[in-house]
Amino acid sequence: MSVALTGLNRNGRKDELCTTSSSGFVYQQRSSRQTAHDWEEEKNRAKYFFDDGTMTFFWNTHTGLCLLVFSCFLFYVAVLEHGNFSSEYNMKRGLTAVVLVFVLFGVIHTPDGPFRRPHPAFWRLVLCLSILYELILVFLLFQNVDDARKWLRYLDPDLGKPLEEKNYGGSCIIYDSNSTDPWHNVRAKMDVFVLVHFFGWWFKTLIVRDYWLCNVLSFAFELMEYTLEHQLPNFSECWWDHWIMDFLGCNMAGIWLGMKTLNYLSIKPYHWRGMWKISGYKGKLHRVLLQFTPHRWTDFDWRPTGSLKRWLGTLGLCVIILLTELNTFYLKYVLWVPPPHLLCFLRLVFSILWGGPAIYEYFQFMDDPKCKRVGQQAWMLSSIIITELLIIMKFGWDTVSKPLPRSITVLWFLGILGLTLWTFWHFYVTRWLIKLSQQANKQDHTD
Repeated sequence: MSVALTGLNRNGRKDELCTTSSSGFVYQQRSSRQTAHDWEEEKNRAKYFFDDGTMTFFWNTHTGLCLLVFSCFLFYVAVLEHGNFSSEYNMKRGLTAVVLVFVLFGVIHTPDGPFRRPHPAFWRLVLCLSILYELILVFLLFQNVDDARKWLRYLDPDLGKPLEEKNYGGSCIIYDSNSTDPWHNVRAKMDVFVLVHFFGWWFKTLIVRDYWLCNVLSFAFELMEYTLEHQLPNFSECWWDHWIMDFLGCNMAGIWLGMKTLNYLSIKPYHWRGMWKISGYKGKLHRVLLQFTPHRWTDFDWRPTGSLKRWLGTLGLCVIILLTELNTFYLKYVLWVPPPHLLCFLRLVFSILWGGPAIYEYFQFMDDPKCKRVGQQAWMLSSIIITELLIIMKFGWDTVSKPLPRSITVLWFLGILGLTLWTFWHFYVTRWLIKLSQQANKQDHTD
């Protein structure tokens, strides 16, 4: 059976196929649903992309070699090692080996994700680490708050101590003429978290790939800080800290740089050559660095108002991303992990690594009619966010159950009511009115 393309819409996606059966009959088949991205082209992309197919040791599977090396390691521990170690040391070493076995099996045998660079095995490792993190969260969920904090002391003896939350509010005078340092209030707010805001939104823009959606998320998080500052002192900030330093400053600068990066990656031609076919060490080094850039690029067109499903899906994505952000602050608060600690930094890094393939899979699930289930990384990241939220609710119920101020409650009620009414108007009333207008016009032409 042969298939020929007979029509393209303005975005280059297939509108109509002319299909010839084996018996010679020709019939037309229209696509049942238009999508924001052409997933058939994604599977068969040839434009701006070339791969010479070089197969090297780096790309081959080595399941047998990995099994041999790991078996030699176990043989050394079981037969050749004769050290007399303490029970505590043996327990730590045994748990470490169990984790390594799990990660090794996952890296070798779990299915590939949507990304290929720097190597599919890297993204399989990222998936396995997300599963491991979820297992740790589930274990902590079945403890009480004191035991959970005690378990964290095994990672760092300095953990498990009450935190001194920094209040960013206080005096909100920008320029204090009565002080020897008139800008002391501004300088006090300039800490390492300014860079965290900037780079965080740069990476989040690379993940979400939409300028307006990122700005909506940035604005919404500032509103969440206003809403929840009665629960976490860390959220109490001056108005100019919220809207000038954060929203209009660091966040928007990170989003702008992210969009510039996206534009470059979108128009960049991808022509891959095997490293051993490149002459000179400079060319080989350049090829190694290119290994950490995308294999190819997919633009996201979320089209939130295109259909009710896409609208609800985009709202759900916003809720998930905001929950991920809020969980960061609440987890360290209830588990007594100071903000500069390595655990907080690692969670942020892995959240970005998990978020990249997860949001790609989520976009494909929303947009591709042939995709019937959400991807593995998207499922696992959703499970992580839910489990973190449950831990926060269990260990910090006295904090999260503090009632909202009346003014905040009224504003959120009006906002949600307005959003609900607009959704009903846009997706039901407007379309009903358009349908009535079309029927009236059709009847006028008939008369």
